[in-house]
Amino acid sequence: MEAPSTTDEKNTTQKFKRKKGGLRTMPFIIANETFERVAGVGLLANMIVYLQNEYNLSGATGTTILFLWSAASFFTPIIGAFVSDSYLGRFRVIVLGTIVSLLGMIVLWLTAIIPSARPPHCDKKHGNSTGCAVPTAAQMVFLLSSFALMSIGAGGIRPCSLAFGADQFDQPGDPKNDKTLQSFFNWYYASVGFSVMIAVTFIVAIQDSAGWVVGFAVPVGFMFASTFLFIMGSSRYIKVKANTSLLSSFAQVIAAAWKNKHISLPPNDSDRWYHHKDSSLVIPTDKLSFLNKACVIIEPDKDVDSDGLAIDKWNLCTVKQVEELKSLIKVMPIWSTGIMIAVTLSQHTFPVLQAITMDRHFVGKAKIPPASFGVFTILTLTIWVAIYDRVLVPRIAKFTKRPRGLSNKQRMGIGLLLSCVSAAVAGVVEHQRRARAIREGLADKPRDLVNMSAMWLVPQHCLTGLAEAFNAIGQIEFYYSQFPKTMSSIGVALFSLGMAFGNLIGSLIVTILTRATRNDEKVSWVSDNLNRGHLDYYYWFLASLSVLNFFYYLICCRAYGSESNRIWDAETIEEEENENKPVGSPIKHATG
Repeated sequence: MEAPSTTDEKNTTQKFKRKKGGLRTMPFIIANETFERVAGVGLLANMIVYLQNEYNLSGATGTTILFLWSAASFFTPIIGAFVSDSYLGRFRVIVLGTIVSLLGMIVLWLTAIIPSARPPHCDKKHGNSTGCAVPTAAQMVFLLSSFALMSIGAGGIRPCSLAFGADQFDQPGDPKNDKTLQSFFNWYYASVGFSVMIAVTFIVAIQDSAGWVVGFAVPVGFMFASTFLFIMGSSRYIKVKANTSLLSSFAQVIAAAWKNKHISLPPNDSDRWYHHKDSSLVIPTDKLSFLNKACVIIEPDKDVDSDGLAIDKWNLCTVKQVEELKSLIKVMPIWSTGIMIAVTLSQHTFPVLQAITMDRHFVGKAKIPPASFGVFTILTLTIWVAIYDRVLVPRIAKFTKRPRGLSNKQRMGIGLLLSCVSAAVAGVVEHQRRARAIREGLADKPRDLVNMSAMWLVPQHCLTGLAEAFNAIGQIEFYYSQFPKTMSSIGVALFSLGMAFGNLIGSLIVTILTRATRNDEKVSWVSDNLNRGHLDYYYWFLASLSVLNFFYYLICCRAYGSESNRIWDAETIEEEENENKPVGSPIKHATG
């Protein structure tokens, strides 16, 4: 005879089985994100070489442009998330994003096809671009328009794809839900990592061997396949309906709280708290209690009508509206700690420029393209995710008493520490590379090879991969767990927003250091001539900022409190159970 507890668990699990969603949707959803990343990262990885060789831009200028492109690609997801969660829904936004991204890649492809889209080719002796024609305004606008379109497209795909995939699995009443979601997040991120690994090897190799026309045509093909496959799976998806406008809702809560700032809050058992009739959120939480004044019924006859509806939504909001805004405000301090690690994770261009000057032989005569060393970052991330999810979590859980092993906040903290070590190691390696270059008489020959294996760059890439595996996945899962399901795209987009600010800060740091550290010979730490500059000082500067950021993170974690006190699970279950039921008066009458 089956044990009662087992029977209850089985019945609970069966209750949440759905006709749509589940594993059957994963090939379409993951293919969409994978192909988008293969295409996007395959372009970004080698783009500094394209800008230097075909557009005659300096390393600092090219790096700044790529930082800004990355920043835009991480900023637009927050807009896409609001549009998705408030108006169009995740499915439609993903479709629009893939189409716009495809257009952007076609425009970039045209810059390689049309000779007049670029300045005349210029041979740069010893890496010196003096005398080379600079791109015209029209040429730069054409190039930057491709970046802009791809950034807009990323704004539709990146915040919604992961949340859309989680929608296919998320069953809050299932006792195995937390573990299932963690495995999904880990393996989803690993699949994205695998796609990036392909991008920085396969596509970069094509660009180096077959040229830019063919090298840009391949990402276009991948993006076309991404669009086709995602749309093909439409009938199988669970599509969560868009909420009412979250921006309006947040503004209403702030306005109502301000108007009611003079009132005293009623006790928890009062019937003056305004909420939906079928909502499980009938009393606001104690944190950020000044916002609770937005959902207090002051005069029932004037605040609500005969149906129990708010007469003026700018004077009275529901408890759920208040808690949605609170959930966003509460995570912002922890979110801000992700900006600095985003700076270290976004160091794509300088390692490429370092690798160009080093011996890149791998096995025999085989050489690794300079832009392909990022594969070690992704390889480390992917392997670690597999080991952590399948080997370490069950063992760690025995000590921590958590089914997921480490908490999300612990994983984020470990990632921040590893990012500090990664930047410090990068500085040590560059210090050795520069010293050898000078000893070999290459101070004024930045493009000549230094007698040093580029495999010395691998440790910093591996450490970066570990840092990303801990912090990035921890961040995404943390945001997803702390928000209601209707805000999950915004939760995922917060990670992208942190990366956006990280790229902007990274660009700002490069710009400031270029000006502040320039000596009498017009050479700065981040000079085009790495042998004359001091890229090692730049890395150590990032390491110092990362250490300060880690201590700031500890303060934010202490202020936030426990991440396990979630109020949304019951609300989500109730919404799903009532999805197809007729609803009477949506608001409970206040009897004052």
